[in-house]
Amino acid sequence: MDLSLLASLGHRFTWIDWLVVVFYLAFTTWLGARKAGRQATIRDFFLGGRRLPWWAVSGSIVATEVSALTFVSVPWVVFQPGGNLTYLQLGIIGSTLARVIVGYVLVPAYYEREIYSPYDYMGHRLGSRVRSMTSSLFILGGLLGQSARVYLTALVISVVLHDQLAVLSARLGGDELVWAIVIMAVVSITWTLIGGITTVIWTDVLLFMVFLVGAFLALGCVIFALDGGLPQLFREGWAAKQSGVPWAAWGQPAASGSWGKFTFFDFSASPLKAYTFWAALIASTWGGLGAYGTDQLMAQRMFCCRSPQDARRAIIWSSVAQVVTITVAMVGVGLFVYYQHHVPSVAAQALLAHRADGDRIFPVFVVEVVPVGLKGLIIAAIFAAAISSVMGILTALSQTVMATFYHPLRAAWHRWRGVREADQGAASPLSGDPPDERGQRRHVLVGRLLVVGCGVCLCLLAYGAQYAAARYKALLDLGLALAGYTGGGLLAGFALSFLPLRIDGRGYLFSAPLSVLTIFALAWHRNEAVPWYLDWSLLTCLTVAAGLLTAWLVGLGSRGDGVAGSGRPVLPVVWQTLLLVVGLAGVMVLNLYGHWGHGPADRFGNPTTLNLAWPWYVPIGSLVAGLWGYLLASRRPAEVPQSRG
Repeated sequence: MDLSLLASLGHRFTWIDWLVVVFYLAFTTWLGARKAGRQATIRDFFLGGRRLPWWAVSGSIVATEVSALTFVSVPWVVFQPGGNLTYLQLGIIGSTLARVIVGYVLVPAYYEREIYSPYDYMGHRLGSRVRSMTSSLFILGGLLGQSARVYLTALVISVVLHDQLAVLSARLGGDELVWAIVIMAVVSITWTLIGGITTVIWTDVLLFMVFLVGAFLALGCVIFALDGGLPQLFREGWAAKQSGVPWAAWGQPAASGSWGKFTFFDFSASPLKAYTFWAALIASTWGGLGAYGTDQLMAQRMFCCRSPQDARRAIIWSSVAQVVTITVAMVGVGLFVYYQHHVPSVAAQALLAHRADGDRIFPVFVVEVVPVGLKGLIIAAIFAAAISSVMGILTALSQTVMATFYHPLRAAWHRWRGVREADQGAASPLSGDPPDERGQRRHVLVGRLLVVGCGVCLCLLAYGAQYAAARYKALLDLGLALAGYTGGGLLAGFALSFLPLRIDGRGYLFSAPLSVLTIFALAWHRNEAVPWYLDWSLLTCLTVAAGLLTAWLVGLGSRGDGVAGSGRPVLPVVWQTLLLVVGLAGVMVLNLYGHWGHGPADRFGNPTTLNLAWPWYVPIGSLVAGLWGYLLASRRPAEVPQSRG
């Protein structure tokens, strides 16, 4: 690729556009600092003192959900050959139903006592080790899912800041993608450190307004760029029959459905297709319960409301996020029509040389076609969407790590040293006994350090996301698929703790990893082109399966699940052992044979397989984790109380 060609794109982003972006960044920083107040306690840092208005929390939920992954990748999902509006089914049908269920079922359960995360609720019901397990699942899923969002935003930055990134790369080493990721991380971490969750939520409200305006501006610019305006968009989008665009011979089928690009419903029963009515009604609703109810990234915002009624309003009204998604989907239709009549510059074609690079089509249009000043505002909106999601995951990850690992380890250290709890000055905020002022300052400091550490981990995974992205039609699918690896296990953890099953958490400690391994085996299959002892996916399944079986055999006869009073097993131990072996054997079968044929090679030349569509990951994962979690558990004696808090 000729770098001088790419430089021509950067020159089209003028000083006026830069002024708009810089003003937006400066104003948002000022607003976050002004709204943060004094973060004197860990309750202030992670819960905002539980005094935030529901409408602000709802705006924050929208801003976190509508990341740059939606803002940039959805237009490509619609624009690409064969693309249409069927993706909207997942949000309009599935996500909306899921929010209503979360608001009326999960929220009242969470507000029965002050907790910092859904994993505190599960741990109180099933044992402290279950809290550690669910927290670990969230950390893994959060890092995987958000890494794709950071990677996508880095691609946008690489289009806009090509010249500046090239200078950094030449002087300091590393490629341009590395520096784009670093820029994202520095801004996101700085804003998060200003004032914890309060800053995150109030800046999210501003970010939401910015990218809502940006979405409508983008659609307006696309319509204005068409000679025939809005009528041309509808006419040619409806009649979309082209197999691609004149300058990109990707050889893909034409848009499906009699309505062309405006096809909304797809009633196909194929489990290989992600955007179908049945995937929306069943899989997306099922998965949405986990995304909005058991994923700390979203749930943490509900805990900042004053009451369960406010939390319910916040989560249900956040359905307005679909307005943004619909708008950017229409941008994709407009881009398709525009590029049927206009050939992009040679520099843009270089950026879009491969079908896997198609997510850049919207940023390229913004830089090349949108008028000066407006392009700065739209790019600022894309940054707003990206930074909002990253800020959210950083606070959620740091809070989860602190509550699950830091506090128990610190308490164990003090017990080993023989220090009395009253003298520690740092009791866990979950204990209901707030520490002294010195301990609170220490907690806030640790929380800030964890924000930085989680940001570094997220950057490393974002750089590696480029290799996984080659297997997906769009980065949107990559981000949502990675989050689904652990979503089923988290949802099953809530079900086992919420339902009156009277079991302990011992079975869940094995069923949760089994569910993640099952989804991994469904998504990544044995590469028949290499020997089995060199295939990384097969070796991963073998290693984890052997570790789980060994841990089960070593722990036979033990009921150390963090809750005293465990009774007899739900099934005889022999049958439980056999059941676990069957589950692990099923994982190996899925890894070896769980695909529906072979697909085209990815952009790196690696063979691919036709796999189960990603919306079904959470339902399958939750069924595995829930069923095995119950059957591998032990019953609690009737006299052991089970508080719903």
